[in-house]
Amino acid sequence: MSLPSSVRIVEVGPRDGLQNEPIAVSVAARIALIEGLVDAGLKAVEAGSFVSPKWVPQMADTAAVLAGIKRREGVRYPVLVPNLQGLEAAEAAGAKDISIFAAASESFSKKNINCSIAESLDRFRPVAERALAEERRLRGYVSCVLGCPYEGEIAPEAVARVSRALYDMGCAEISLGDTIGTGTPLKAKRMIEAVARHVPMRQLAVHFHDTYGQALANILASLELGIGVVDSSVAGLGGCPYAKGASGNVATEDVVYMLNGMGIATGIDLDRLAKVGRTVLQQLNRAPASKVAQALAAKA
Repeated sequence: MSLPSSVRIVEVGPRDGLQNEPIAVSVAARIALIEGLVDAGLKAVEAGSFVSPKWVPQMADTAAVLAGIKRREGVRYPVLVPNLQGLEAAEAAGAKDISIFAAASESFSKKNINCSIAESLDRFRPVAERALAEERRLRGYVSCVLGCPYEGEIAPEAVARVSRALYDMGCAEISLGDTIGTGTPLKAKRMIEAVARHVPMRQLAVHFHDTYGQALANILASLELGIGVVDSSVAGLGGCPYAKGASGNVATEDVVYMLNGMGIATGIDLDRLAKVGRTVLQQLNRAPASKVAQALAAKA
């Protein structure tokens, strides 16, 4: 299949990225990060989550972040919610885009959210019903689609079952996440093909971690199948909590550079994006995981 002429990037740094960083970032800095990303051309930026601060302290005060950002026309600011209580908090904060999450691995589901896959899906059905009734956009995440830290490889059919359940709940988009970054291009293609037999390709996104340096290759393989939405994190924010010392999310700078070189439009200004990444890394006191960010920093 021919490659898409444009790709929509969902920026996950302010939520998925920062929640795995050991240093908490202030509300003001999180607001500045989100607004800087939008200024660079991002049209979908994860703003935070309403998971209990007891479990994810880095995402405390997400309501204050939503209150502080200057919302732009045509930009989405999705937030993650774990249950009806989280949805209620998101509603009170004025969130228009809601994300829910499930795992393709039973072991991961039980260790991560203390329930089976089936129980997690039952928990999310009333969340989805209420969000859709209020005309909020719903996004679903499936974790461990290409490997689990406890079970090893995951069957594509298992990913397809969970994805179909989220689709049936009304998710407008389902993001397929290689949580531990063990996937390779052929495995990624087989997984996506299995899911696409149950969910339209236009409603799928990919979310690759770069633990083994395969993220860009996996993204390219996904684009060849017709995927048009890619999740990524500015400066590669977010380590992989299941592989000590490993990198986490693929860097938005690396994805944009690759797509620019292929003539695929993203609407993102790479230089401005890299500057935003350098600013947040200074606050976190660490070097960028992104090779492109390192190269641009050397030229700045």
